[in-house]
Amino acid sequence: MSVTHVLAVVPVRDFDASVAWYESLFGFPPTNIPMPGILAEWRVTENGWVQMTVAAEHAGTALLNFAVDELEWHLAELEGRGLRAGDVQVASKDVRLASIRDRDGNTITFIGNFREKY
Repeated sequence: MSVTHVLAVVPVRDFDASVAWYESLFGFPPTNIPMPGILAEWRVTENGWVQMTVAAEHAGTALLNFAVDELEWHLAELEGRGLRAGDVQVASKDVRLASIRDRDGNTITFIGNFREKY
């Protein structure tokens, strides 16, 4: 198997309101809107994408994790855009986590000190 891109899917109830919320989360508008009113996409890394799609029956069930270089900086950026994550939690081996929930209850967690090998 040769995978060229990874796309995480976040189900929501309200397309327009959720696009606005995710624009605030990412700090930029969708990269693509292939299906207006149903599907918007943000390119968040070279080959990593987040797809936000209207799927009311699954809204609020997604867990989306982002490993970031400077956790406090990212949290401050979010606050500057009107979004506040929860308190930073320290996990094992100095990994640090802070989560925020979108309008539907999907959980987005920012991970500081992530490494590929522990």
